[in-house]
Amino acid sequence: MSELTFPTAQKPLEVALAGGGIGGLAAALCLARVGHAVTVYEQADTFVESGAGVQISPNASRVLHALGLTQSLREVGFLPEATEIRSWRSGRVISHTPLGNAAQQRYGAPYYHVHRGDLLQLLVVQAQAHPDIELVLGKRISAFTEDSTGVLVDLGNESRTVDLLIGTDGIHSAVREQLWGERAADFTGNMAWRLLVPANQLPEGLIAPNATVWWGPGKHFVHYLVNGGRQVNCVCVVETDTWHPESWIEPGSLAELKADFAGWHDTIQALLARADESSLFKWGLFDRAPMQAWGQGRVSLLGDACHPTLPFMAQGAAMAIEDAAVLARCLSADSEKEKDCAVALQRYEELRRQRTADVQRGSRRNATIFHMSGIKAWLRDRAAARAGGHTMDKLYRYDPLNVDLSGNMDL
Repeated sequence: MSELTFPTAQKPLEVALAGGGIGGLAAALCLARVGHAVTVYEQADTFVESGAGVQISPNASRVLHALGLTQSLREVGFLPEATEIRSWRSGRVISHTPLGNAAQQRYGAPYYHVHRGDLLQLLVVQAQAHPDIELVLGKRISAFTEDSTGVLVDLGNESRTVDLLIGTDGIHSAVREQLWGERAADFTGNMAWRLLVPANQLPEGLIAPNATVWWGPGKHFVHYLVNGGRQVNCVCVVETDTWHPESWIEPGSLAELKADFAGWHDTIQALLARADESSLFKWGLFDRAPMQAWGQGRVSLLGDACHPTLPFMAQGAAMAIEDAAVLARCLSADSEKEKDCAVALQRYEELRRQRTADVQRGSRRNATIFHMSGIKAWLRDRAAARAGGHTMDKLYRYDPLNVDLSGNMDL
């Protein structure tokens, strides 16, 4: 297992992180590990993660393990045995890729299913225990100015000067907006539902210990176990001409969801029959083109603030965790030029921008692939079956803890 044994920073920096989500807290832990003093400003009054399940593939789990979260992840997460693609009505298996021990052996790190709230709390507890991390709730970095001495961050009723500012404030990033202005988002024509179903309410053996994707015309349905196997996380995506808010907390209608998936396999019907409407939410899926640049000077971005990713590769959280590790490595490098903070941030961006852009484009492409019908779907299914279990090798083998900082790397 890789370890966070980066060179300790020659000059410890004061770093402000604007946002305390999964990416922000992972960045805090990585930066503190290499010797920097980190303050996380979270505008909410408590650390709460909206959403439900999240998939942590080996490219990200190796970072979390290196941060000392191995045992905690095993306690709250679930280790799936495989990923499986099935046909929407018949249930025919289109593709089956072993995970479990096979993922550990092939990629050197495991694949987890975790509830977002559980993962966030693991990171919070780890950050609270670190002497070089300060977590500040109820404070939002509303603006900033940079000069030769650092970055002055505006916290509303007070201000503070730091060496670096990293916008970890998500898809509606205020830091990004001040850097580059408001970025237009394109509605993808897809709307997603999310819900959790108690596993003990389902017939025994109905839900296999896998990440299962059901492909159908104009829609798809994903389910997998979280919370140690006690809950089934479901994400259901439907093509629609109707615009929906880009929000994780818009209440949904169970009757509407059931109508959307009428005629689908009995497994889907069993899940929907046991859904609790009070925990059902929907949101519109919006896409943003990859950014040509992320930061300026001593200010940069991380995670959804700079590369928001559609959920069709299950890599949104993983990309933010990768960012965190690479950022820490760039800010701990002991070459002469790394004495310049702006140069270090530029190198971080150069190392990350192409990989994250590829994932953004791949996720958008999957939205089309998943929803094919007719002869296109038949050809797609044959191609998926022939591809075998190694189509994600390049993605999962990436090791942000050992990226070549010279930039000579296989993305």
